[in-house]
Amino acid sequence: MSDRLSSGLPQLDALLGGGLPANALTLVAGEPGTGKTILAQHFVFHNATLERPALYCTTVSESLDKLLRYGQTLDFFDVTAVGSSVFFEDLGAVATQPEGLAAVLERLDVLLQASPPAIVVIDSFKALHAFATSRAEYRRFLHELVGRLSVLAASTFLLGEYAGEGVQGAAAEFAVADTIISLTSERHGYRTARYLEVLKMRGSDYASGAHAYRISSTGLRIFPRIADPLDASGYEQATKRVSSGIGALDDLLHDGYWPGASTLVAGPTGSGKTLMGLHFLFRGAESGEAGVLATLQESRAHLARIVEGYGWTLDDPGVEVYSRSPVDLLIDEWLHDVLDTVQQTGARRLVVDSIDDLLVAAGDTLRFREYMYSLVQRCARLQVSLLMTHEVAQLFDLVQLSEFGVSHLSDNVVLLQYVRAGDELRRAITVLKTRASAHEPLRQQFRIGEGGICLVEPLPALPEG
Repeated sequence: MSDRLSSGLPQLDALLGGGLPANALTLVAGEPGTGKTILAQHFVFHNATLERPALYCTTVSESLDKLLRYGQTLDFFDVTAVGSSVFFEDLGAVATQPEGLAAVLERLDVLLQASPPAIVVIDSFKALHAFATSRAEYRRFLHELVGRLSVLAASTFLLGEYAGEGVQGAAAEFAVADTIISLTSERHGYRTARYLEVLKMRGSDYASGAHAYRISSTGLRIFPRIADPLDASGYEQATKRVSSGIGALDDLLHDGYWPGASTLVAGPTGSGKTLMGLHFLFRGAESGEAGVLATLQESRAHLARIVEGYGWTLDDPGVEVYSRSPVDLLIDEWLHDVLDTVQQTGARRLVVDSIDDLLVAAGDTLRFREYMYSLVQRCARLQVSLLMTHEVAQLFDLVQLSEFGVSHLSDNVVLLQYVRAGDELRRAITVLKTRASAHEPLRQQFRIGEGGICLVEPLPALPEG
């Protein structure tokens, strides 16, 4: 028998270190609507068998009829298992008897002896607090219940709408639990995001921090937090440079980018950031390097019209478009999906357009920098050349890149800006930084025409001071 209890969800099992410790007590805390019941049912229906059934007990917070009715809308809810390998029981009517918690224990004794379960769920366990005449009685009830389940060697789930004081360990059940999982909802402006966090797991390692998840008809979809530590181990690095897709820019970069390098392209609106990313991808596809455009700016239909104007097509098998709306965006979900797309397509180039939308989705600058560091590091190890776009507010004479440290993480920084020439506005490009390589920090004029970006002549140097 395995010492881990799988949820059937690979991402959740991964952040739990392979699953929950088997035959242990897990407390799942969360406000109403955070998915406590669905989480427990994932474990129930994935593990219950005729020989080792599951017992799911409701109390007074939710009727058994309602739980079964809504449970059947979930794809993984196996109706044929109910009554054979998964048994549901309503303890609410028992708890309201004059004997209270003593009657609950008596009924549980009958159920546990009739068909010894491998998994026991009590939902909601916190609701049983109301039927204890004193704190001492409740602690005795908890002690006797845990003792029974320990002898039975069952994996137990206690679910409850615990508030802040419970999560901090004030409730007695938090002290006896082997694992504590917290499910929360956070408001970001007008959006709400859900997060799962393991607060405690005895004798086992797990992925710390808050992990985003969604609830749908398939149940929970978990997106483990991408927060890569520094990896000092070596990895093979290519020595042939990668073209930017613009010949004159390659000259400024001294023959292009190093493979696996990260490039930040910053500039005001309309300066050509997205177009520079398209050059990078389609020129790469011409040379046999597949690429992915992860865009939060353009729909596929609008993007098709843009690329056709420059002689390209989204039907090019060498360019994959991953388009998402910035509305209701979970940055964890987005990063996982983008990295999966890169690996599935064998892409060697990735364009992110733009990081500004990711900053909004991250919710705070610290989390944003953590994600960006992890994305840059993963691309470097995969030898995937990364190009990111960033919009700045100033049209002229940019003095600061307020992109929260992404320029420090980037190997190359390319600045696009406007330059006044009388009544005319001209576009200019400057390579501000190329790590481990010489470069020409000149303001180079460029135009946007039918062939895309075309560099013209250098512009006068910016005045000092």
